[in-house]
Amino acid sequence: MKRLLSLKLIAALSVLFTLAACVQHPVRNMDYTAFRNSKPSTILVLPPINDTSDVGASYGMLSQMTMPLAEGGYYVVPVVEMEETFKHNGLTTANDIQDVAPDKLRSIFGADAALYTKISQYGSKYTVVDSTTVVTASARLVDLRSGDTLWQGTASSTGKELGGNVNVGGGLIGALVQAAVKQVAHSLTDEAHDVAGLTSRKLLSSGGPNGLLYGPRSPRYGTD
Repeated sequence: MKRLLSLKLIAALSVLFTLAACVQHPVRNMDYTAFRNSKPSTILVLPPINDTSDVGASYGMLSQMTMPLAEGGYYVVPVVEMEETFKHNGLTTANDIQDVAPDKLRSIFGADAALYTKISQYGSKYTVVDSTTVVTASARLVDLRSGDTLWQGTASSTGKELGGNVNVGGGLIGALVQAAVKQVAHSLTDEAHDVAGLTSRKLLSSGGPNGLLYGPRSPRYGTD
């Protein structure tokens, strides 16, 4: 009996250790060979291309992209410095800025890699009986020394992830009123800015499945 209990205990512990290993080392389907060989430490975040109708989408996203990169162990060229440098050189649109050659960007900013981002959704999404804010973006990390793409990803978030839903009841009529109330509330509170923060973290945080690798300033550098 004791031997049987010991075997069961060993089996249970083996399962726990396996699960722990899975948590610490997420499965990655992306090829990180070029990323690991490049070893970027400084990243230049370029203004996102805005493929939406919201004129504030590019800056709303850009203003929150530095934090997850810095937390992941990278030095990020300050946004103000980046904007002023391009402005002095006559470049004010995201499309024109992202067209600048990688080697030129490196010679100006001294960065190892640049982040190219595109926003495909930003703002309230209204349906017949509901309304929420959606922010979707994709990004590529490009080595400014070779021009190679080191990593790419896509992320999306909605206002429902922020909580605070209003419930007025009343069947279909109530649902229609609720959707209208939500849409007005989203506009008044600029909920898209908060949702853009969620999307930025999902897209640019290090350590997750298919996410960015940890940078050299992180204590977890080299563990992934």
